[in-house]
Amino acid sequence: MKLIVGLGNPGRKYESTRHNAGFWWVEELAARERVTLAASPKYHGRAGRIAGGRDIWLLLPDTYMNESGRAVAALMTFYKLGAADLLVVHDELDLKSGVARLKKGGGTGGHNGLNDIGARIGTKDFWRLRLGIGHPRDSETPQQDVADYVLHPPRATERGAIDEALRRSLDVWPLIADGKLDAAMLKLHTNV
Repeated sequence: MKLIVGLGNPGRKYESTRHNAGFWWVEELAARERVTLAASPKYHGRAGRIAGGRDIWLLLPDTYMNESGRAVAALMTFYKLGAADLLVVHDELDLKSGVARLKKGGGTGGHNGLNDIGARIGTKDFWRLRLGIGHPRDSETPQQDVADYVLHPPRATERGAIDEALRRSLDVWPLIADGKLDAAMLKLHTNV
């Protein structure tokens, strides 16, 4: 991997919402790796680099979710990166809170951030780390609109489960960093 992108919406209003789970993961990784994510207008987001032989970029787009591809494409174009170099970390409605899964390519499940990235880089064949946030149909408010659901903070029990999934998925980071995504996927999917 040469670029790890966390998806979310910028600004204090959204920082604790379910849709920002990708931001949470990359922010925690940056803290563990002692990387400062600094504003980078050139890449339309906050970016930082893990050095020390790895040379991996971390990026949090400052665009809203449905324009995430602008930031991703800017950094990928500048460094001449391909889809195989990209891991996108995002919230996933189709997984229960507390579940994390790695996946390469495939459908986007209507996720606007993934759709925009795929459109801007010309392919959906990139790795994703999917962080389960649950679906409103399975919640205490099944009639809640999906857009409203993702733009609200999770309940305390849900957040605890999401935090546990973040921890477990960060535990496979060394494998991801070494490009051993199949091994990371096996470990993450069986370590529940």
